[in-house]
Amino acid sequence: MRRALPFTPLAIGLAFAIGLASGDLQTGWSAALGVAIVVVNLVAYGLSIAWAARISPVAIYAVALGGFGIRLIAFAALMLALTSTSWFSPVAFTAAFMPATIALLAFEMKVFSERKLQSDLWYFRARS
Repeated sequence: MRRALPFTPLAIGLAFAIGLASGDLQTGWSAALGVAIVVVNLVAYGLSIAWAARISPVAIYAVALGGFGIRLIAFAALMLALTSTSWFSPVAFTAAFMPATIALLAFEMKVFSERKLQSDLWYFRARS
């Protein structure tokens, strides 16, 4: 999470600029909001997993699975609430949200592929 957050202002600014260039001010704000929601989702996930890691592996599993569902419901409710406003552009929001999510997943895969997993640290002596 800490490695991805420094890119947040650039990503939100870029989404706003592309939305502004392709539409109007409302389109820019909707696109920026799409990227901001991806960042909020990342922070919520990171903090909840860090909290669960202090408890137990079962808590990690429960928080990861339950948190995904809760964040998905919150996202759907937010979309419904924002669609009823006059300034919100669902097309610009989605056009920014999807690439931001894909870019974040690619970034996470790159970061995790550089780390050693717990199983990489296991050592088994050969029996003679």
